[in-house]
Amino acid sequence: MVVLAKSAIEHFPIVKNPCKFPSFFNDVPVIDLSKSDSKNLIVKACEEFGFFKVINHNVPMEFISKLESEAMKFFSSPLSEKLKAGPADPFGYGNKKIGQNGDIGRVEYILLSTDSEFNYQKFASILGVNPETIRSAVDDYVSAVKKMSCEILEMLAEGLKINSKYVFSKLLIDEKSDSVFRLNHYPPCPDIQEFNGKNLIGFGEHTDPQIISVLRSNNTSGLQILLKDGHWISVPPDQNSFFINVGDSLQVMTNGRFKSVKHRVLANSVKSRLSMIYFGGPPLTEKIAPLPSLMEGEDTSLYKEFTWFEYKNSAYKTRLSDNRLILFEKIAAS
Repeated sequence: MVVLAKSAIEHFPIVKNPCKFPSFFNDVPVIDLSKSDSKNLIVKACEEFGFFKVINHNVPMEFISKLESEAMKFFSSPLSEKLKAGPADPFGYGNKKIGQNGDIGRVEYILLSTDSEFNYQKFASILGVNPETIRSAVDDYVSAVKKMSCEILEMLAEGLKINSKYVFSKLLIDEKSDSVFRLNHYPPCPDIQEFNGKNLIGFGEHTDPQIISVLRSNNTSGLQILLKDGHWISVPPDQNSFFINVGDSLQVMTNGRFKSVKHRVLANSVKSRLSMIYFGGPPLTEKIAPLPSLMEGEDTSLYKEFTWFEYKNSAYKTRLSDNRLILFEKIAAS
C-alpha cells in the first residue's frame, strides 16, 4: 500500500521516457544484467533518472533471505535491548534521529562499516541475536552486492567509452574503500490517518554522497524518487531485485552527465519496511573530479577537485535535503 493522499496519486503525471528500455516499472527503467546491451541502457538510465532497477543480478537469494531474517530478529527485540547496540557513533544502532543536524524520521537502523571496524559483540546481550550469525550474514550479502556493484560500474565505464573500464570499480575494490552498509527498519504507522492524507516521512528527501548505492527492500512500499520535472513517483517494491542510485561522487566524476537522484521513504500504515543499502564509497584520500575523457577541455569542468574525506565531512554537516554539491561547483552562482 503506497501511503499517499488519493489526490496525489490521481495527479501523478505519466512520464514519457525517451530511452528505449526493454521494460518499465512505473516509469522506472528495469535492466536485465544478463543482456548484452545492458551497458548502454544503464548509461541512459543514469542520465535520465539517476536510478534503475536490475534483474538477473546473480546475488544468491539465500544471502538475501538469511540477512533479512537476522535483521528482523534484531528489530523485533524490545527497544531497551536494541539500545545496547548503540548509540550510532557513527556505527551501531540508531533510532529516529538521522545525521547530526536535526533530521528526524520514522526509522530505526543499524549502520555498519564494511570492514572490521564494527564490534558485533554489541549484539551479544540481545535475546535471540547471535553476533557471529549476523556478522556472517552481513559479510556474505555485502560481498555479493559489492561484486554486482563493481560489474555495474564497469558496464558504465564501457558504455561511456572510457579507456579503463575499472576507473569507477577500482575505488570500491581498493582495500581502503570507505564503503558502509545500512539496515533501515520502518515500523508500521497506524496513526497516519491523523495527518489528513499528508505524507508522513519515514526518511526525508536526500541524495547519497557516495559513488553508487544498492538498495534492496522487503515487499513493502514507501520508496519514492524525484524526477527531472519535479514530480515524485513511487517505486513499487520488489524483494527479488535491486535498485541502483547514482551518488553525488559519480555525478562529479561524470561532470554532471549523470545526476545523483533525490529520493525519500514514506511511512506505511500497515506493514513494516526493511531495507538494506550498500553505499559504495572511495578511499578517504581519493581525489574526486570530472574525468578528463568526459570533458571537452579543462575549462569545461563543472566541479572543483576535492577528496572524498573533504566531501564526506561537508556532506554530513548539512541537512538531508540540502544541495551538498553546491559548495564544490566550479562556477559559483553570482
